Amino acid sequence: MTRRICVFTGGRAEYGHLRGLMRHLDADPGVTLRILVSGMHLAAEFGHTVDVIEADGFTIAARVEMLLSGDTPSATCASMGLGLIRFADALDRLRPDLLVVLGDRFEALAAAQAALVLGIPIAHLHGGEASEGVLDEAFRHAITKLAHLHFAAAEPYRQRIIQLGEAPDRVFTVGAPGLDGVGDGPPMDRTELEEELGFRLGPVNFLVTYHPVTLGGRPPEAAAAALFDALDRFPHAHVIVTRANADSGGRAINTAIDRFAADRPGRVFATASLGQRRYLSAMYHADVVIGNSSSGLIEAPVVGRPTVNLGDRQKGRLRAPSVIDCTEEAGAIAAAVERALGPEMRAVSARRESPYGRGGAAARIAGILARFPLDGLLHKSFHDLPAAGPAQEAVPS
Repeated sequence: MTRRICVFTGGRAEYGHLRGLMRHLDADPGVTLRILVSGMHLAAEFGHTVDVIEADGFTIAARVEMLLSGDTPSATCASMGLGLIRFADALDRLRPDLLVVLGDRFEALAAAQAALVLGIPIAHLHGGEASEGVLDEAFRHAITKLAHLHFAAAEPYRQRIIQLGEAPDRVFTVGAPGLDGVGDGPPMDRTELEEELGFRLGPVNFLVTYHPVTLGGRPPEAAAAALFDALDRFPHAHVIVTRANADSGGRAINTAIDRFAADRPGRVFATASLGQRRYLSAMYHADVVIGNSSSGLIEAPVVGRPTVNLGDRQKGRLRAPSVIDCTEEAGAIAAAVERALGPEMRAVSARRESPYGRGGAAARIAGILARFPLDGLLHKSFHDLPAAGPAQEAVPS
């Protein structure tokens, strides 16, 4: 009897990290792969990227519509509630032996909640990380406590998962599976990429992705305006911008992105989604990766491109030496970009140093998922760390 493994994906970035794993699972004769698609994949405004999954040759086992039209925290809450109801129906019908979720999105949290109550063991990828500027920080750690197997992208993250009370023999350091895509094949050459996008690259090129900072107090439009002001200080540079995700404030940012691109035809290209191959190809042809996406910290260093990381959205994540952090002010962003374009950072980036491994994570994860014993997996004991020292006395009132 084959092991039924269901992989959940709710958006373009997450799928880019899961695609290699899905290929390995699909090729394993001992595994029956089921794919559960939801969230931004099913929305036209975010590129309807379920089409990309099917174009890659995968069969969708279930589609769960959950995103409500809205750009507010209450709309996100309502989407999570709707997702919980519909994921329960889908998972009850599919009845997998394992559910695989990645990362820290609210869509993944809702899927994991449904699986736990239905008695379906959960395998969680990219747990133990930190992104202190966004709600995803809490979502990620909550999924860790719901999950039964854990695949960390680096050893410090494995230790944090154990610190959260998870049994060490269920926590594996495997590297970042998204790096497998970097080595999947050669990127598009410049001409092919230009033809695919219908956009000509310039003498200098920036790849930009900016998402809402959901725990920040600054209006998303103001943060985007500062970024665009900085980009305009490099009028010779051509800019490829991917739109923001479905978090609160994302639609406001996307409206600003579309206006920015429309006002600068031929110099700025905006899209809801590039897909993994075009995105990585654009990264190869970019001189600097700019924004607050995790791809600037995970993929860009291995591709050999410097990153200008804005603000607090990725605060707490491990960084390669090719990542430059700056505040979300136009002057600070422009100065960081100037530094990234300089010979010193080009030399640093060329070393392609990364704290997340060099690929091969998908095969390691697939092997464990296919063979880890399932008996008793739902039962968890809290793993206590050794006492650090004597307890502090309470401060007298």
